[in-house]
Amino acid sequence: MEEERKFYLTKKGLEQIKKELESLKKIKASKIKGETPQLLHSEDVNPEYLTFREDMNFLESRIAELENILKNAVLIKIPPKTKQNIVQLGATVTLEESGQINEFMIVGTLEANPNEGKISASSPIGKALLGHKIGDEIIITSPIRVVYKIKKIKYHSM
Repeated sequence: MEEERKFYLTKKGLEQIKKELESLKKIKASKIKGETPQLLHSEDVNPEYLTFREDMNFLESRIAELENILKNAVLIKIPPKTKQNIVQLGATVTLEESGQINEFMIVGTLEANPNEGKISASSPIGKALLGHKIGDEIIITSPIRVVYKIKKIKYHSM
């Protein structure tokens, strides 16, 4: 049996997953209550029925996926004050690279969105940052070599 994978989520991310699950359950219930198309339309398989089955299969698989995520979710918490000088999940890290400043929040893979400044702890930069402190330099080599210097680490409610 496959080992259960942990899904690291912020409180906000956990709430979004719960909302999506409830929404999909409501959609599924309304589809079931509605009129189900007939399997056969004369001699041929009814295309409306095929579309209905496809939609139901998608809903059921996404609901199962979300339920698995919730079952295996681990809430990202702010570390104690004594450990807030180390990059961990949930940290917002200010980095300097060639004089340019960037800020990223380290999150689990489900919440990663570089456009919002959220990078996954399992991404090359995320992995390299974990466990480091202000002033440390990290080197990323993929496909080019980039050196980042950690300027600031902060934690805030998630």
